[in-house]
Amino acid sequence: MHSGIRSLDPAFARAQFDIWGCNQLYNGLLQLDDSLQVVPAIARGYQVEDGGKLYRFHLRQDVRFHDSPVFPNGKGRRVVAADFVFSFNRLIDPALASPGAWIFNDKIIFDSTATPPTGSFTAINDSTLEIRLREPFPPFAGLLSMQYCSVIPHEAASFFGKDFRRNPVGTGPFRFGNWDEENMLVLKRNDHYFETENGQPLPYLDAVCISFMANRQNEFFAFLQHNLDLLSGIDPSFKDNLLTPQGKLRPQFEGEFVMEKIPFLNTEYFGILRDTNSPVLRNNPLRMRQVRQAINYGFDREKMMRYLRNNIGRPATAGMVPPGLPSFSAKAVEGYSYNPQKALRLLEEAGFPNGQGLPEIACFTNPTYMDIAVFIQRQLQDIGIRLKIETTPPSEHRQYMAEKKMPFFRASWIADYPDAENYLALFYSPFKAPAGPNYTHFGNPTFDSLYEASRLITNDSARYPLYHRMERLVMEDAPVVVLFYDEVIRLIGNDVRGLNRNALNLVSLKRVRKE
Repeated sequence: MHSGIRSLDPAFARAQFDIWGCNQLYNGLLQLDDSLQVVPAIARGYQVEDGGKLYRFHLRQDVRFHDSPVFPNGKGRRVVAADFVFSFNRLIDPALASPGAWIFNDKIIFDSTATPPTGSFTAINDSTLEIRLREPFPPFAGLLSMQYCSVIPHEAASFFGKDFRRNPVGTGPFRFGNWDEENMLVLKRNDHYFETENGQPLPYLDAVCISFMANRQNEFFAFLQHNLDLLSGIDPSFKDNLLTPQGKLRPQFEGEFVMEKIPFLNTEYFGILRDTNSPVLRNNPLRMRQVRQAINYGFDREKMMRYLRNNIGRPATAGMVPPGLPSFSAKAVEGYSYNPQKALRLLEEAGFPNGQGLPEIACFTNPTYMDIAVFIQRQLQDIGIRLKIETTPPSEHRQYMAEKKMPFFRASWIADYPDAENYLALFYSPFKAPAGPNYTHFGNPTFDSLYEASRLITNDSARYPLYHRMERLVMEDAPVVVLFYDEVIRLIGNDVRGLNRNALNLVSLKRVRKE
């Protein structure tokens, strides 16, 4: 990992590397398979009742916490339903200030008068857990697969307090070994893990060593010297040395290792502020739909991906929802492709033939994405649209997005859970920033009605036509310029077998072998 892990407490598993570490140490009620379908974990099954508002889980009875000094004789005990009640109430406790509290806070019945505050989680008995929602939320099972929802023992949380972050006790395939926060984390095989494969107990590996190397060049050379077995993501500084412009491995590296290119649920885009009352849009041509659409038609996404990204990623010619989600359909949702003639016609309709009289448009990005901004600037210049690129530090960029200070801004959205609702929430009126993730302040009553109707439909495939209608409304109004759907490059040693691959880039090592 090119940056260290900040916490091994799953309630703080926000960044990708924290999630990866916790994914080896903990389990929740449910998990995702590599097709991003929700499947059992500690819950062997569940029912949804009361119109989608009541979830009843039936727990396995062979799941144990890791051995730890917090238990009598140091032996881990069996997981029971009350452990999930404790873990979920801890997650939503304001005193903990977990970044994952959002999973439950607006969805469950919450008793803030209790000490500590409690949610509508009930242990019917040791092997039956119920969760009651305020209203139906079809992607809820997917939310429960997130690392935030892992089960932990109250004994460890009480004994270690804030130091639980570096003294984790879970149920996962690996248990805590040792952690030098500057250099490495070592995890050891959990000999009491409950999952099997073809009758064989998991995991297969005796131990895992996760190295922290801030210098990406050193990381790459350590991999080439066979000191590392897995590298996820490649740094732009050596991208061209490793890959051809078409995104293929260069001949000198063929046979040295395995390279995988995996779809990643991350949509990269430019947002366009739609709040016409905002001072930054006063006399701004972005108020006009034809101008927003002309920008979308005015640059070549395929050329952008080939020359700037070595074809790592897929040009975004559909909507905001990326490939890898079941509802994705390039047929049902037509986005934008390179069509300068159409862009010129739209500019003429807007009263700016060949861009004449069109004011310069400020485009805000952070330094990391300057190359893409400059590429778009140069291509739009050919049809008479002038962009002025402004750079903002990453820490300020998101703040300015939330405060409506930028009319045209670089952004991205990585899925929190595998349902298109997570992307469509970016355009729901009640979620306008800072109250939610609608940074463009897009508002459409028809969209809102469809969004609310979709949340009442528990059948996945029955929701998809509503999702497509919502996306078509967004694409027509053009509050976003969707750039590309991301991919992840993984480099894997030739002797590694059984490494999973999924569109969340969630690494699981429980089925990995080394030959």
